[in-house]
Amino acid sequence: MSAPSIENLREAVEAYRFHDVHPSVYFGTASDRYGGWIGQIYPEDVYASAVSTRSRKMRGKSFEERRVPIASVKDYFKHFAVLEIDFTFYRPLLDDNGDPTPAYFTLNKYAEHAPEGARFLLKAPQIYCARQLRRSSNGRPTFVENKTFLNAPACLEQFCKPARHVLGEMLKGVIFQQEYQRVADSPSDHENVEELSAFFAEVAPVSAQWHLELRSEHLLTDRYFEWLSEAGLGHVFSHWTWLPMIREQWKMCGERFSAANAEAITRLLTPRNMKYAEAYALAHPFDRPVPEIAETPEAQAMVLDATALAYQAHAQEVTLNIISNNRAWGNAPDLSRAIAHRILDEEEKRAETA
Repeated sequence: MSAPSIENLREAVEAYRFHDVHPSVYFGTASDRYGGWIGQIYPEDVYASAVSTRSRKMRGKSFEERRVPIASVKDYFKHFAVLEIDFTFYRPLLDDNGDPTPAYFTLNKYAEHAPEGARFLLKAPQIYCARQLRRSSNGRPTFVENKTFLNAPACLEQFCKPARHVLGEMLKGVIFQQEYQRVADSPSDHENVEELSAFFAEVAPVSAQWHLELRSEHLLTDRYFEWLSEAGLGHVFSHWTWLPMIREQWKMCGERFSAANAEAITRLLTPRNMKYAEAYALAHPFDRPVPEIAETPEAQAMVLDATALAYQAHAQEVTLNIISNNRAWGNAPDLSRAIAHRILDEEEKRAETA
């Protein structure tokens, strides 16, 4: 059977179907249940009357979030190859007594409704990733010491083992996201690698492929990247507020991919130099690209960086998971579409010069 033509692939991309754009790329999104995606990813005749709402406050302003049911995941995977689940970042799957948490039951519903061949990336709970946890005191944010930071036994029992039990082979990777840290609050380069090395050596036997997203540029050192490569752990190429551009991260890591399973992840999250709340307010209700975000030079550079990384992955026989977030563009499916078309543009150029 012959491969689809560029013209046919573009037609599929216009319909938000990304499965065959490039053999070295899996397209996906950060979370999935957005009511703003009805008519793009979710059929209007099925989901227009099945939307629930919840209110979210941010900086004194209320936002209504419209959500489709979990069962919609079967339609999600008609368009995308991979889904990043983030609710596990906020709560482990089992509590301290070993009882299932709401996150466990939600993940189990995803497993029940997901089609055969579905691929999931899970975010590890922040209580094992963050040195400090954000709390509220008298209505103002404060940060407290996290006593469960890098607690490998708890991570194994309350997250890794139940995650594998629920998802089985559908669990393709775990993202360890560490919060931004000031230099004064950080360990030394050597201490950082030593403590991470001890943690991941202990959780490795029963978890999926780990990918690390450290959000502090000063911790992304030669020593750190050497350790990632030796340990077979992946670096997450994250387009995020205070991190260097993806093209700069590619140079920092020695222009190599390090995950043992020959997969890599790029997460396109918030515009650089823009805080979460500002990006969220601009992007809401996530149903279209927003010019103030998507038409900026940095957003266009982000698309080019993701495309270039896909070809670097292909050259090194690695599969790249491109995870799009609404905040980076206004609408994650449309961001995926922009990158897909850019890849197809490159394919056309290469075909002409072959």
